Amino acid sequence: MPKKAIATTKAPGAIGPYSQGIIINNLVYTSGQLPIDVATGNIPDTIEEQTKFSLSNVKAIVEEAGSSMEKVIKTTVFISDMNNFAKMNGVYETFFSGVYPARSCVEVARLPKDVMVEIEVIAEV
Repeated sequence: MPKKAIATTKAPGAIGPYSQGIIINNLVYTSGQLPIDVATGNIPDTIEEQTKFSLSNVKAIVEEAGSSMEKVIKTTVFISDMNNFAKMNGVYETFFSGVYPARSCVEVARLPKDVMVEIEVIAEV
């Protein structure tokens, strides 16, 4: 099965040579999503709002691929300060129900646009 690029105007466009998401072998892989408000282009100030926008952007891509957040099987969270883990986690859990996806959470030195969080997922289509 050839890979298929996913693109939606409901999530920020790629800012480099990559796709918002790719479907291959009945899986969708999203690129890391920054917490950009698509309506305004703004980045919120708090980790809670940034987590919400990152996951909302992920959700838009997953849904464009014909999937849903319920079908997410793996997430990777990149966070700039592990002291924000509990606040990020509080918002994160509102996007999932039932069997939670597997997850990695990694503190990184810096993220694009100096955001506090970036999230990518793998989901069944």
